[in-house]
Amino acid sequence: MTYLMVLGGLVLLFIGGEGLVRGSVSVARKLNISELVIGLTLVGFGTSVPELVTSLRAINEGAVGIAVGNVVGSNIANILLVLGVAAVIHPIITNPSALMRDTSIMVIVTALLCVLIWFDLFSRLAGFVLVACLLGYIAFSLFADQAAGDEVAEMHAGEGETVEANYGVVKGVFIALAGLMGVVVGAKLLVDGGVVIAREFGISETVIGLSIVAVGTSLPELATSAIAAFRGKADVALGNIIGSNIFNILGILGLTALVHPFSVRSMPSGDVTTDALASGAGHSLISVGDMSALVLSVALMVLFAISGKLIARWEGAVLLLGYALYMGLTFNLIPVPAIL
Repeated sequence: MTYLMVLGGLVLLFIGGEGLVRGSVSVARKLNISELVIGLTLVGFGTSVPELVTSLRAINEGAVGIAVGNVVGSNIANILLVLGVAAVIHPIITNPSALMRDTSIMVIVTALLCVLIWFDLFSRLAGFVLVACLLGYIAFSLFADQAAGDEVAEMHAGEGETVEANYGVVKGVFIALAGLMGVVVGAKLLVDGGVVIAREFGISETVIGLSIVAVGTSLPELATSAIAAFRGKADVALGNIIGSNIFNILGILGLTALVHPFSVRSMPSGDVTTDALASGAGHSLISVGDMSALVLSVALMVLFAISGKLIARWEGAVLLLGYALYMGLTFNLIPVPAIL
């Protein structure tokens, strides 16, 4: 029954996420909103809604490991799994000048995430700052793209154009609301099932968040990127992944901390007290190995995308191999040094 809950949650997250994006994009088009705005906001944020709802649900249930692991694992999966699949399907021709701005921001916010995890700084103030940074990023991008109309603007507009949705306003709203409902129900099933599985097999909730939950909430990005690759527009998939990773860190963790401040410190036993948290007792739910995997995945993406102006199929295979290796380490299928 538990496995059916998880499977049902994954299916609902995927279908719901797709419905939410397609419905909202359709309504935006009927309102004559530009593809540039759609790509920067609805597509980027819409594909991250499964992660957002899942993390909020997990925090509400006290499963901090799932909430944070979901974001870290999703960002790793977006690069190693999603981008890897897209590149294997079709080599990705990249435009370094178009990618430079968003890639630089992704690198900066990834470093910020590592700092927040290391020093356990997920307070309501930190949440406010992260959300403010996200809003600032969106506003700056919209202003800069509309003013310049350069390759960056074309890439963001291309992200919107990949979503095929031309329903009427009423039908679009209905599909979007139904999709949102599916995401909410799917997140509940996935989190509840994931907690039960973690307890049954004696593994941490963080591992569930980094793996099953992360892959499940990355399904919309996987679907969007795979479709774009099949149509020969794999470069759009790269822009979508970069935007999604920025949204995941600034938006999801920001809103989660803003709604419900949390700690990534796991106490050895007893209740988690303010004094214990302040003293730095316990260990971090996200290990050095997990943060290293995130940093290395970002470094690989930058290396492949910026240096050669092409992410070849063999480089996509390297990314997929890297994800398989990370999953093997996560589930202790591969020996790992004690420091990790």
